[in-house]
Amino acid sequence: MAKTALARALRRSSTEAEKKLWNLLRDRRLEGWKFRRQVPLGSYVVDFYCAQAKLIVEADGGQHAESASDENRTAWLARNGYRVKRYWNNEILANPEGVFMDLLENLT
Repeated sequence: MAKTALARALRRSSTEAEKKLWNLLRDRRLEGWKFRRQVPLGSYVVDFYCAQAKLIVEADGGQHAESASDENRTAWLARNGYRVKRYWNNEILANPEGVFMDLLENLT
C-alpha cells in the first residue's frame, strides 16, 4: 500500500487517544501551531506533524513498549532533523491538559 493511501486509512481508523490528541492540535488550537495528522515522511507515516517546528507527536499504545522498530524509526527521523515527542494513550486520555502544556514547552 502506498504511504498516502496508508495515511488515509490510518486517519479513518484513529484510536480514541489519537482522536483526543487531534482535537487538541487541529485548527491551530495549540497557540497557532499548525499540525497535520497521519503524515508520510520518508518510508514512515507519523501520527501528527508540525512542519514549522519539525516536531512529530506520536500517540503510543502498549504495542509500542520497547519496540525495536520504533527505535529505528525514531533514529531515522532524528537523523533527518525531526524531533519526536511520544505520549502513551492512557496519558492522553487521562491528562490531556498536561499533554497540551508539555507540547507547548516543546514548541517554544
